[in-house]
Amino acid sequence: MRRSSIALYAILFFVIVISSVSSSCSRRLVPGSFTFAFITDIHLQQEAGAVHGLNKVIDTINYLNPGFVIAGGDQIMGARGQRYGRADSLYRLYQETAGALKMPVYTALGNHEKYALFGRNSADRDHPEYGEKMYEKRLGPPYYSFSHNGWKFMILSSVWNAGDDRYVGLVDREQIEWIREELKKTDPATPIVVTTHIPFITVFTQRFRGSTLANDSSVVVSNSLEVLELFRHHNLRLVLQGHLHIVEDIKIGNTQFITGGAVSGSWWRGPARGFEEGFVLVTIVGREIEWKYIDYGWDARK
Repeated sequence: MRRSSIALYAILFFVIVISSVSSSCSRRLVPGSFTFAFITDIHLQQEAGAVHGLNKVIDTINYLNPGFVIAGGDQIMGARGQRYGRADSLYRLYQETAGALKMPVYTALGNHEKYALFGRNSADRDHPEYGEKMYEKRLGPPYYSFSHNGWKFMILSSVWNAGDDRYVGLVDREQIEWIREELKKTDPATPIVVTTHIPFITVFTQRFRGSTLANDSSVVVSNSLEVLELFRHHNLRLVLQGHLHIVEDIKIGNTQFITGGAVSGSWWRGPARGFEEGFVLVTIVGREIEWKYIDYGWDARK
């Protein structure tokens, strides 16, 4: 088959898929309803066609035109264990590339964004950009909230440096108190969406390593029960999670836990455990939540 024909078929396939998604996500919208994209685990780097892949994601999202985007952590391939020049260049690359998104972007901190925590290239702790300070300087606070169409969104930081070249999933005491204060100011009926890079609830270990095994603290937030209990008398509807590069949908009571897959798949080497490179498109219809996982059509370079 001629290359021009292959290119034409690829374009037609892209248009058909995106048109189908756009139509299905807009057909039931009522006044006050909205859509947003959840993209996570981009792991942007100069290598492996990652910039081209992220550009395809951006083109897809701009076409779908959601109200905003939440980036769920690990936007860059890695600042931990890297020399300053490499970490700085990855942050700059992400800012320049993601700047093409035509809607607001709300960013969460991932374990790969923390500068120089691990490895022989690590900087001293007194470095002005050590740890999450590099992230804060470039992308903003590690946790915060915003509101949209009567819904409250809370972006949390769930990566804790445990020492000995280790991190764990943990929401620290400072954030616990911040959540308490935020909820005091929030009507209990207000629907809430929480974003955490490391999941609160997952069956990752049970599915891939053994049904009777426990999740490790690098896989889940170790004090997630304490965090979730803070919302006992509030309307926590959705928790958006990343980190695991798989897609999950777990509903417990009134709360839905969606693990969002990975834009990078298996770190730009192909699908991760059978899950294609993609992102989540969420549609809020009144007070109901609908979502789709969007395969944006990128394939790993051979």
